[in-house]
Amino acid sequence: MDHDELLKVRAAYDARMRRDAQPDAAQARVERAGAVVRQTVPGLGWNGVLWSDLDEERADAEIAAQVAHFAGLGAPEFEWKLYDHDRPADLGARLRAAGFVPEPPETLMVGRTAELALLPVEPPEGITLRVVTDEAGVDLMMDVHARAFGTERPQIREQMLSLLREQPDTIAAVVAMAGDTPVSAARMEMRPGIPFAGLWGGGTDPRWRGRGIYRLLVAHRARRAAELGIPYLQVDASADSRPILERLGFGVLGVTTPYVWTAG
Repeated sequence: MDHDELLKVRAAYDARMRRDAQPDAAQARVERAGAVVRQTVPGLGWNGVLWSDLDEERADAEIAAQVAHFAGLGAPEFEWKLYDHDRPADLGARLRAAGFVPEPPETLMVGRTAELALLPVEPPEGITLRVVTDEAGVDLMMDVHARAFGTERPQIREQMLSLLREQPDTIAAVVAMAGDTPVSAARMEMRPGIPFAGLWGGGTDPRWRGRGIYRLLVAHRARRAAELGIPYLQVDASADSRPILERLGFGVLGVTTPYVWTAG
C-alpha cells in the first residue's frame, strides 16, 4: 500500500475499530463518555480506553475522569490504548504523570486479506493444525502462550471462552500441534459488518521458532477472513513479529502503546 492508501485505511480503522468500537466479549459494554470511547467489563475482561479526541485544555481532566470511573468500579487495572497520531502530542507524558505505566510499544499493521489468503498453507513437517472450539482447545492455547510470552493471561482465557460460548462467529482460533504437544497458537476476532479482522496472540514456543509456523497461522486465518468477505487483517505487532509481517505484505499504520493504570 502506498502512503495515501495507508492514511485512508488508518482513518477507516480509527472510525470503525476505535470510535465506533464493538465490545470484545458478550458481557462487555462500550460507551462514549465525553471525549473518549471506553470498554468496561466485569471480572477478568479487558477494561480500557479505545479512542479519544482531546486537546491540551481538557486532556488532564479527561484522564482523571477515566481513572475515577474505573477506580470507582473496583477495576484492578485498565489500559489507555494510545496511538502515535492521537492528540495532544504529549498525551503519553500526561498519562505517565497521572500514574499510568507504558508497556512496550507495538506496530499497528494492516494487510489486504485477498492477497494474504494466497500464501501457502502447507504445514512444516510434523505439524498439524487444530481448530479451537472448546475449553480443551483454549487450554492448549494458554499452555503455548505461557511458554511463548513467559506470562499467564487468565483474562485472555476468559475472553475466549466467553466468545466461543456466546458469540462463536466472532472468533477463529487455531493451535499448531507437534504430535500431542501444542507449539504455536493464534486467534482472529471479527465483528459483523466491520472491514477489519484482528489477528491476536500469535505466539510460538521458542524451541519451534524459525520453521514457518507463525506464517502458517497468518495464512490460515487470512483464508478464513477471505471466506467471510473481510477485506483487511490488522495486527498489533511486537518487535519480533513486525519483520515477518512486512515480508508477508503488511503495511504500517502507526505505533500503539498500552498505558496501564493499576489500582493502589
